[in-house]
Amino acid sequence: MNEQKTILGGWSFFALWFGAAISMAEIFTGGLLAPLGFSDGIKAILLGHLIGGVIMLLAGYIGAHSKLPAIMSTRISFGVYGSYLFSLLNVLQLIGWTAVMIISGGRAANELGIALFGLDSISIWAGVIAFFIALWIALGKVGFGKLNVVAVVLLLGLTLVLCGVVFQEGTLFTHTNDNTMSFGLALELSIIMPLSWLPLVSDYTRFAKAKKTALGGTFLGYFIGSSLMYIIGLSIALYAKDASVGSMMMALQLGFVALGIVLLSTITTTFLDAYSAGVTLVNVFPKWSERSVALGMTFIGLLVALFTPIEQYETFLYAIGSVFGPLFAIVLSDYFMFHKRAIVPTLRLHVGTLLVWILGVFMYYQFQTMNLPLGTTLPTMLATAVLFSISKKFLEQWTWSVK
Repeated sequence: MNEQKTILGGWSFFALWFGAAISMAEIFTGGLLAPLGFSDGIKAILLGHLIGGVIMLLAGYIGAHSKLPAIMSTRISFGVYGSYLFSLLNVLQLIGWTAVMIISGGRAANELGIALFGLDSISIWAGVIAFFIALWIALGKVGFGKLNVVAVVLLLGLTLVLCGVVFQEGTLFTHTNDNTMSFGLALELSIIMPLSWLPLVSDYTRFAKAKKTALGGTFLGYFIGSSLMYIIGLSIALYAKDASVGSMMMALQLGFVALGIVLLSTITTTFLDAYSAGVTLVNVFPKWSERSVALGMTFIGLLVALFTPIEQYETFLYAIGSVFGPLFAIVLSDYFMFHKRAIVPTLRLHVGTLLVWILGVFMYYQFQTMNLPLGTTLPTMLATAVLFSISKKFLEQWTWSVK
């Protein structure tokens, strides 16, 4: 994709983020909320996505307004070397997401493949998914725009079929909270998914034709798509009494429709992870090609998926919240409260701001032990923003700059 010439409108952003939201990760995470029952689970999903979506929207505004990729915008508050640190952390996150999506999609496709074709090989399905992700990236602007819209239309149709089957089961609505999961934890699992896109969202909103339509399309596409996937995951888990995506899909007996949802949703979502890994590394190595790096990240993600046990999914989500929640609390505070919106070329590292971020990460894990009614990420971001605002004047000179 030519990052200089690509211009996207509101519908393209809606399609992009709706496609990103229709993923096995969303369905699986929604299934984790089953202990709340149907009614309380729906409340946690919608409230969590509203909170996370608004924060995602604020981060996306920076890209639409400044035309800076997400990680490069951290130079405003942290300096060049600070952005390098977050670039590396973001690449690790994106490789992790790429691996998680490839292996979870491969496992779900394999369960369906055994029933449909008698084909039992997670490695083959994972390789097929990785191949089409790489093809999506290689197609560049065509894959990013027109083909993504076609894929999302197909996904929407497949998802509506899935919804029709799931909600025919009337007993779903009678499931109540069994009190084995707190509402705060469920809210955290709903907030964390849109927040996991904070280090990526500006990579795409920087291509906005108009800020309002781009941001509106981004928010609505992700909010509607992700909330719907969570609700489907919650419903299938209650229906099938199993949080495994493959088992949930098999319980619905949708055959090739289920396989189409698994493959297409995994490809459209993981494409964003791999491509943004390319954008992120270009922040550190500006002479590298975003597309070439993205292809390399897809291959690395496949290797990690095949040869590394990616099992601690919830722990992975919490780690994302602990790192990027405090980071963007500082970036958003600096940008919107203190109107600091330009990169200072001579700033190498803002030591004071980095110390506040480290305290924010520490606070995340302290809050996690308290079982707060608003989850962990939101209180951490608010506390970090307050700490940053109070200490900003005192720490303003704690910088490493060059002439």
